[in-house]
Amino acid sequence: MELFTKSNRQGLVFLLPLLAIIVLLAALASPKNKQTAESKTTEAAPSMATVSVADSIHDCVTPFRFDPNTATFEEFVALGLSKSTAASIIKYRRRGKVFSIPEEFAACYGVTDSAYRALKPYIAIAPEYEPKPFKSHSDREERDSAIHYERFRIDTATVSYLQTIGFSHRRATAFLRYRDMRGGLRNIEEVRECYVIPSAECDTLARYIIFPEGATAATTEQKIELNGADSATLRSIYGIGPKSVVEIMEYRKKLGGFVCVEQLAEVKSVTESNFEKILQQIYCDSCNISKIDINFARSQRLAAHPYISDRALRKLLKTRQLKGGWSRIEEMIEDKIFTRDEAEKLRPYLRFTRNRE
Repeated sequence: MELFTKSNRQGLVFLLPLLAIIVLLAALASPKNKQTAESKTTEAAPSMATVSVADSIHDCVTPFRFDPNTATFEEFVALGLSKSTAASIIKYRRRGKVFSIPEEFAACYGVTDSAYRALKPYIAIAPEYEPKPFKSHSDREERDSAIHYERFRIDTATVSYLQTIGFSHRRATAFLRYRDMRGGLRNIEEVRECYVIPSAECDTLARYIIFPEGATAATTEQKIELNGADSATLRSIYGIGPKSVVEIMEYRKKLGGFVCVEQLAEVKSVTESNFEKILQQIYCDSCNISKIDINFARSQRLAAHPYISDRALRKLLKTRQLKGGWSRIEEMIEDKIFTRDEAEKLRPYLRFTRNRE
């Protein structure tokens, strides 16, 4: 009996070549898959290497001693920092940054914690960049005793001259800039206001400075009318500096003018000691002050006045809309818009017009 029939044999003849083709294709596909897997592993390797370089500078470079205040762009790159980080440090430095301690280098943009830990042992700050110790009281006394003061005119003193009597170049420059900004110094009190001259040193300087003759007297010969004075005239008043001039003129505009000289004390930059000096040199003409028509003034005009609070403004606008206005300020006190004290301060600045023409 035959194992396979004729039809079975024909089927095997067809099937065997097909199986051979399948086995061959499988054999060809297997190395490719293996290669693909290996390539994927290889592709992943650079990113791991990058992380390693970023996390530990020791793995990729040989660090060397450097001063972040003087190191070049190329040296920063050689230390393992990226070009963008190196450029940022150079730019940061050109804007005036000084690294006085190693920890300040760690605060630079792009310097990671791991990079700083790796580089910290190699950071060498030059002595001229290190923080200067605070001088003790005895140090100051020794310094002051070394200064050889002699009498000099404050209005003609130069930087080089001040250096010869003990001023540093920086302090002399700042002091003379202050003098010129004020338009001159008239007495020791104005010198005392300069931030680079300690109060104790002013007591010493007072015995040596020669002020321009008649500087103080010239300011008291004729009083200045406060409401009509321009900026230059205000600046000529002894006790009023450049900052005070601007604030006085702005406050005068908001008020509509000064009714009395005592109102000058309400300007923030006018100190109590200066106010007493200024008071003897000024007077007020209140005839030309600008008044507010309380029944018709716009809300913006009312809000700008220093004597009208936000609370009073809201009540004023609401009540004015309901009743149309007032004939005298006492009515506004009765309507609880202003207290009696507030009303007395505002009285000179208000006008009560019932019917607009």
